[in-house]
Amino acid sequence: MTSVGIIGASGFTGAELLRLLAAHPDFELAFATGDSQAGVGIADLYPSLAAAYAGLEFTAYDDSLLDGVDLVFCGLPHGASQALMPTLVQKVKWVVDLAADFRLQDASLYPQWYGDSHPCPELLPQFAYGLPELYRSQIAAASAIAVPGCYPTCTTLAIAPLIVNGLVHLDGIVVDAASGVSGAGRPPKPNTTFCTVDEDYTAYGLLDHRHTPEIEQNVAALATAAASSVSVLFTPHLAPMNRGMLATCYLRPTGSHGTAQLLEIYDEFYADEQFVVVTDGSPSTKACLGSNSAHVTVRSDQRTGHIVAIGAIDNLTKGASGQAVQCANILAGLPEATGLSSIGVYP
Repeated sequence: MTSVGIIGASGFTGAELLRLLAAHPDFELAFATGDSQAGVGIADLYPSLAAAYAGLEFTAYDDSLLDGVDLVFCGLPHGASQALMPTLVQKVKWVVDLAADFRLQDASLYPQWYGDSHPCPELLPQFAYGLPELYRSQIAAASAIAVPGCYPTCTTLAIAPLIVNGLVHLDGIVVDAASGVSGAGRPPKPNTTFCTVDEDYTAYGLLDHRHTPEIEQNVAALATAAASSVSVLFTPHLAPMNRGMLATCYLRPTGSHGTAQLLEIYDEFYADEQFVVVTDGSPSTKACLGSNSAHVTVRSDQRTGHIVAIGAIDNLTKGASGQAVQCANILAGLPEATGLSSIGVYP
């Protein structure tokens, strides 16, 4: 058994990790920290977890918790894991960080998009980008993983076959994406209360959302040609649902391919990926609910001269905790699907 700890387990991504680990045959939970909820029973905060964690409480973090632990998941808000990481990478075998602290490899981008300089830029090269369908070999060779953001995961999987095959221009990419309210985290905020969100649909992070440079980084990394002119206009939206994510991406083609040809390219590209479903229909968030799957499709619009690529995921599973477990399985030499489902919950 692999001994596992979760730092920041009281948030929504932490709760999703706890749910997935409860069904994992090879990972054994050693501790679950939640400084704001220290002393609170896991089942009291999340009754859905009562059957697996009756009597277990969230604890405050202390370095001594790391003794004898093989793998640590970090589910802290951005900026918090940076302070812990120098110790974590020294004391445990594997670290999987769900925050944005180590996703961007260019340290100069953090002040612009996150408001502060990175305190330990020397650690950035140690982190593999945790999107297994595209970076599997890098993950397997690493000891520290930066799990992608939910929007970059959904967007990147939707457009990757186009980028890798050189079928689209790398500048002027437009992405409209919508997320369920759980993406905003567990702590209450004025803009995420029921009365604010219910029967509403709104854009936010206009022109400056933090996932923009992450999406651009992915496009540049996947491009087979020189990628000096990558640009993405990304607009996120808040949808009145608990969880789920849909990204609609508009790209300009470099050649002439019909929809049927593009779907064949997608089928071939993802043929061996158990967590990516290429569909002729329109992906939906509910089809992915509770699963580690991404559903993608593509269309060629000859009338306007654009390609439309669409992706759907569960923002807490494939967009966060499920993907973290998928990466951890790779690190531990386990089948990637261990403890994970590709099947959504319906209705």
